[in-house]
Amino acid sequence: MAHPTAVILVVGLNQSLIGGRCPRISAFANDGVVRRVRPVLPAVTCSVQASMLTGRAPGGPGGHGVVANGYYHRELNEVHFWKQSNRLVAGEKVWETAKKRDPAVTCANLFWWFNMASSVDYSVTPRPIYKADGRKIPDVYTHPPDLRDGLQASLGQFPLFQFWGPGASIASSQWIAQAAIHVHQQHRPTLNLVYLPHLDYALQKLGPEHRGIPNALAEIDRVVAQLLDYYHGQGVRVMLVSEYGIEPVDEAIPINRHLRQAGLLSVRQEQGLELLDPGASAAFAVADHQVAHVYVNDTAQTDRVAQLCRGIPGVEQTLTRQDQAVLSLDHPRAGGLLLVAQARRWFSYDYWLDDSRAPDFARTVDIHRKPGYDPLELFIDPAIRMPKLKIAWKLACKRLGFRTLMDVVPLDTSLVRGSHGRVDQDPLTAPVLITQTDTGDRPDEIPCQAVCDVILEHLFTA
Repeated sequence: MAHPTAVILVVGLNQSLIGGRCPRISAFANDGVVRRVRPVLPAVTCSVQASMLTGRAPGGPGGHGVVANGYYHRELNEVHFWKQSNRLVAGEKVWETAKKRDPAVTCANLFWWFNMASSVDYSVTPRPIYKADGRKIPDVYTHPPDLRDGLQASLGQFPLFQFWGPGASIASSQWIAQAAIHVHQQHRPTLNLVYLPHLDYALQKLGPEHRGIPNALAEIDRVVAQLLDYYHGQGVRVMLVSEYGIEPVDEAIPINRHLRQAGLLSVRQEQGLELLDPGASAAFAVADHQVAHVYVNDTAQTDRVAQLCRGIPGVEQTLTRQDQAVLSLDHPRAGGLLLVAQARRWFSYDYWLDDSRAPDFARTVDIHRKPGYDPLELFIDPAIRMPKLKIAWKLACKRLGFRTLMDVVPLDTSLVRGSHGRVDQDPLTAPVLITQTDTGDRPDEIPCQAVCDVILEHLFTA
């Protein structure tokens, strides 16, 4: 019979952050076993979570196929970011393995990624309602569907605009934690997967060296404490884990501008603004934190593109398909080249050479339209005078049914102070796995794929 287990993912947590600033997490670590986690490359949300839950690498034979948070769909000539279908993840998931051992096992997934069309018993994940008039209404997707109504009747509407964007705050992690408790009270799942993103926002926006980080740690510590108290009271074993360590950054690498200036990237004009034309480009990059997949449509120019990328300031590694195969990264979704930034650098997706020609969505929170990850969505443009008044005006216009852009996001990449994606890091900034007991003979550092085995041990070891 499986023992109830909760896996709480505290994004960005590492050993350098565990101390007096988060007393409950520190006490849990002191009473348990702390191991460093070696993430897969790229060390980004979707790739690492997929590896933790399947025990597989992104590519190579038997890879799960999640090569980054976003990828280029070659047949559709479209970049896809933050897709949620679990069917994008190849391989048996940890809860499916557990059900084979004990058919009575049930699983609840609270906001871990790829949480739609999944085989879990209970799922909750962010899913805004997009109205035809341009409005974006906070909401969640759940399975079973009526779980959504019960959650929002009990906890209120999911605070989507505190989950991501300039308003990101502890409120979203608090809601997720309360939702996890609600689901457990109602359904008693055997395996509980809980995702708490708050620390991630502060570390990317402010940087790990900022004086505001202790306050963010204290906030997330209180949320973790609530879950620890609840689960311990219910006899549930608890694990804390993080996906990656966030390091300070000083400067972005505008990889697509380099490719455009070399005559490799194509854009099309729409009403004076520029849109990336991936299908017409000989090469372009899908930037994702400190990594970038470079898709070379004109394969005859692969060597030229690789040589160009190696010469770009801030690029530490240019991995060819052969290099990717050695590292179990090669997959049909991957780029012909995979770039890794140097320490204290990150890749921006910008492809325009003149900010006045940037597409309208560049200055908005629009995670699906941008052909790359954009941490600037965490900021309000400091050049805007009286930003609260501007936002209030635009919200009023939207409520009245007028179409208007919430164009408050800056284009200045120097504002970003933290990033992740590299795996060559100081051990103190590496992600961690903290368990109550040592259920296996393992070294002080384990690959993130081994988290799957640790979860199974917590479920099935007496």
